[in-house]
Amino acid sequence: MMSEIIYFDTSALAKWYLNEARSDDVERYIQEHGPVAMSELTVVEMRCLLARRRREKNIDSKMEAQVFATFQEDIRQSFLICHPLPKDLAAGSVNLVSLLADVPLRTLDALHLMIAKEIQADILATADKIMAAGGKLMGFGVVRFD
Repeated sequence: MMSEIIYFDTSALAKWYLNEARSDDVERYIQEHGPVAMSELTVVEMRCLLARRRREKNIDSKMEAQVFATFQEDIRQSFLICHPLPKDLAAGSVNLVSLLADVPLRTLDALHLMIAKEIQADILATADKIMAAGGKLMGFGVVRFD
């Protein structure tokens, strides 16, 4: 039996690396269901998130570097399966915003949802209620960590 593909967006995955509300739940979920999928978009977003946390003085530069190095090592070790950006990601995301017209998708939401669709994910893991709403409408099983 093929195992389910579980796509983690950045809002949920960050909780594996930073001590936040529901971090324990994310850790337990990944340990039980891993490896989990993510994308090159998540790599960029995680890098930006860590830099923002440093600028906001929530973490220092040493922790920023350590967390990102750990994240990259988890990709190298295949604890996280990093998918490349699909060829038609922009066009698909534009269409998705039209299809989900009543969901207030932001740019990154639309991109993550299209990537999850392209890799044929079964489950979307997120800590974002708008992303969860879009994922449900697209037919994903949604696991929420908000």
